[in-house]
Amino acid sequence: MNTDDRFYFRQLLAGHDFARDDQIAQQMVNYCYLIGDRERGECIAVDPAYAIGELLEIVGAEGLRLTGALVTHYHQDHVGGDLGGWGIEGVRELLAAQPVPIHVQDAEAHGVMRVTGASESDLVRHQGGDIVKVGDIDITLVHTPGHTPGSQCFLVDGRLVSGDTLFLDGCGRTDLPGGDADALYDSIGTLAALPDDTVLYPGHHYSPEHSLTMDETRRRNIVFRPKTREQWLMMFGN
Repeated sequence: MNTDDRFYFRQLLAGHDFARDDQIAQQMVNYCYLIGDRERGECIAVDPAYAIGELLEIVGAEGLRLTGALVTHYHQDHVGGDLGGWGIEGVRELLAAQPVPIHVQDAEAHGVMRVTGASESDLVRHQGGDIVKVGDIDITLVHTPGHTPGSQCFLVDGRLVSGDTLFLDGCGRTDLPGGDADALYDSIGTLAALPDDTVLYPGHHYSPEHSLTMDETRRRNIVFRPKTREQWLMMFGN
């Protein structure tokens, strides 16, 4: 959690920091992120899922109001919906409790609407390079297809919120509908070019650490070891 006078950033682990009694949250170990402008009293949630009421309470306890949500990709553990017969709270419940714009990458809009029941009017479609503002804080959207066609990451104040595109160890799967190993190779290459001191915040708690610099991630993450596209696809392609 950042305690700067203006910039607010909080990483929340589902099943631990909130939704503590939710067994699916405990198993899926998703992160939700809150990004805000304390001076303006505004906050935006990244991948709001599991115990939406608790997330809204956390925002309110910080003296902030939720003004939007950012979606990395449409999978139910990130946006809510039915996951193998298990219902996960997410965008649907958020819109019912506090209607706010749901910011999605254009190629991901159909998937988000399909799994959450959100309507076109609930969504704001974006392209890579777009900027979403929370108060006077700029969040840059980075289109990173591969895990899904419209996967996107978010750059803000030297931090990269990467969803399931890149973890501290490993990367997102490409054997699910819409996955594309070749596209993911290019997306990871885009993220690899970020400055060394950029701090990576992933979509799941799959490693002992909760975040790492890009420099450290490049050194230790096996996805950066192949020297060519062909080698990478042999290791991580379908």
